[in-house]
Amino acid sequence: MSDVAEPMNPYDGFKLLRDHAPVTQIEADGPWQVARHADVHAVMRDHATFSSDVSIQPPEERGAPSMLFSDPPVHHRLRKLVSVAFKPSQIQKQEAQIRARCRALLDAMPTQSEVDLVQAVAAPLPVMVIAEMLGVEDGDMATFKAWSDEIFSNIGEILFGTASPESEAAAAEMNAYFLQRINHLRRNPNNHLLGQLVAIETEDGRLDDEELLSFCRLLLIAGNETTTGLITASARIFHEEPQTLAQIKQRPELSGTFVEEALRYYSPFSATVRRTTKEVELAGQTIGAGELVVPLIASANRDERVFDAPDTFVMERSPNPHLGMGFGIHFCLGAHLARLEGKIVVEQMAERYAQVVLANPEKAAIGDLGGPKELAVILG
Repeated sequence: MSDVAEPMNPYDGFKLLRDHAPVTQIEADGPWQVARHADVHAVMRDHATFSSDVSIQPPEERGAPSMLFSDPPVHHRLRKLVSVAFKPSQIQKQEAQIRARCRALLDAMPTQSEVDLVQAVAAPLPVMVIAEMLGVEDGDMATFKAWSDEIFSNIGEILFGTASPESEAAAAEMNAYFLQRINHLRRNPNNHLLGQLVAIETEDGRLDDEELLSFCRLLLIAGNETTTGLITASARIFHEEPQTLAQIKQRPELSGTFVEEALRYYSPFSATVRRTTKEVELAGQTIGAGELVVPLIASANRDERVFDAPDTFVMERSPNPHLGMGFGIHFCLGAHLARLEGKIVVEQMAERYAQVVLANPEKAAIGDLGGPKELAVILG
């Protein structure tokens, strides 16, 4: 028998928190963990009390504000500028091209042998889509994904401390690339999203280079990690619940509810973070002003107070008030796009394969932000 203890399934730990310590500090002076659906929902809804401005860096060192980590009125201004590109009607126009790209990626995957689903489909597909929206050439997409992964893997240190040299280098390379594109578009405008943002006029004048760079980083990083996590979650579910693959093969219209349940069951983002603007009471705990609060989205999505049989994957679950795409003013900007991409991948995998098996299920991490960085599967 091995002396190495098996790591606790994070969902077992979340249940312990929900039942015995729904709002708590795991470590003294550490962030407050919020485990129940009602409390997570309350935190995400109340942006006045639970601010998204969580960085400890002085404002003068942060550069242009990011939509992810800002509050109104800055957040509303930034979101209004870019949200038009993510309206359902705009996203739907991309469906045929997304289907074609997904088909090409799946065509290149071997069957009956081990393949990394992240590298083959889950990572490149959303990067291709976002990069195309920004007017990026196909040849640069692998580089973009590498930048995104490096920066995103170090996001905690970037916000709360010092970024790693690798993250700083990736950010500098990304900024230099986009700055070159921005300067080109100022002289040669086009109708891609970045071209539209370069040309747009606001009440405060045009967006400056720093604001445009901030948008590029947001779209590239936040715009692909959700979809990557959703695709890997879907593959895990096909492995654990093989009947779902057959059901979607017979009834492709189930792909939409499958995606919603996948977002609940294996949330691409297990948690987010806020900072209190004033003293507040939550679930009987008094949290002081200026303290960090971590809403555990993955725990909220398994809360038995809200969901019947929360640890069972129910493809046609209704209602399904999951928080997998966030809630409130920071509801995922790319939610419609991620759902469409996930739906297309699920439909095409069900159409092609009789089974999707994880090659090393014991090594497939659960709860990683944006999903696992590799996922070996065997397709048959």
